[in-house]
Amino acid sequence: MRGEFVRQPNRFTGRVSAESASGLGGGPDERGRWPLEAGRYRLIWSRACPWAHRAVIVRGLVGLEDCLSLGTVDPIRDERGWRFGLDPGGRDPVLGIEYLAEAYAGTDPAYEGRVTVPAIIDTISGCVVTNDYPQITLDFSTEWGPLATRHAELLPPGVRLEMEQLMHDVFIDVNNGVYRCGFATTQEAYEEAYERLFARLDALEDRLATRRFLFGDRITEADVRLFTTLVRFDAVYHNHFKCNRNKLSEMPNLWRYARELYNTPGFGETVDFDQIKRHYYGTHAHLNPSGVVPVGPDLSAWTA
Repeated sequence: MRGEFVRQPNRFTGRVSAESASGLGGGPDERGRWPLEAGRYRLIWSRACPWAHRAVIVRGLVGLEDCLSLGTVDPIRDERGWRFGLDPGGRDPVLGIEYLAEAYAGTDPAYEGRVTVPAIIDTISGCVVTNDYPQITLDFSTEWGPLATRHAELLPPGVRLEMEQLMHDVFIDVNNGVYRCGFATTQEAYEEAYERLFARLDALEDRLATRRFLFGDRITEADVRLFTTLVRFDAVYHNHFKCNRNKLSEMPNLWRYARELYNTPGFGETVDFDQIKRHYYGTHAHLNPSGVVPVGPDLSAWTA
């Protein structure tokens, strides 16, 4: 469909794995697997980005904080992309770079796509291991298992196939669906994305009428992936991306569900509404030329 937003593919798809054939301190093996080593890698995220946000939530839920360090970029991107403007001197204290683009260029000098977060960087070589955001969180629950300090079991085997299908549908219609609404350049593309978004939200509203979480009484990977879109919905997507049939707070089951997750350890403390709003309203000049950031909505209801 002409005018439809198309998300670029992930350029770097290496994986950190205990099954890597490369020795400690070595680079990737022939399968692109890097050796699992505590303290070697650095996860770069933005508090504004929903894709990066879910990597940080899962990192905390499975207990990888002590073995995988965290670098945070500024929510406002300039012409060179994500920058380490929040750190003293404007450089990441571990990698020593000003822009995440420097790690991308050092890994692939010919790369011309957008620089994205999350990204896992090898601190020995400075190379990007992966920016494959869907695989990163899956690997935290599997490949990184020997270093994990908590048993979260976000990928319960009994529902894994059903969960993968639901996560696929939620990605198409909700996670990426809000972007397909916001960045559509034709009325037809916008309305198609809009209808799919709210049809999926209605289906999730019905599903949660009889379930505490998407797969019963325990939190799974699917809940993390849905949460990072829901928590941005009323603050950004409803207005900025024209997803305005109704607010999340007007869908009782989804609103109850999202607030319960927000108030669960590992979720709410990773949310920064100020940075979320400043990023979206301050970096999409074609959608918000003035750069004015809305004061509302009242976000205190998340903890009420």
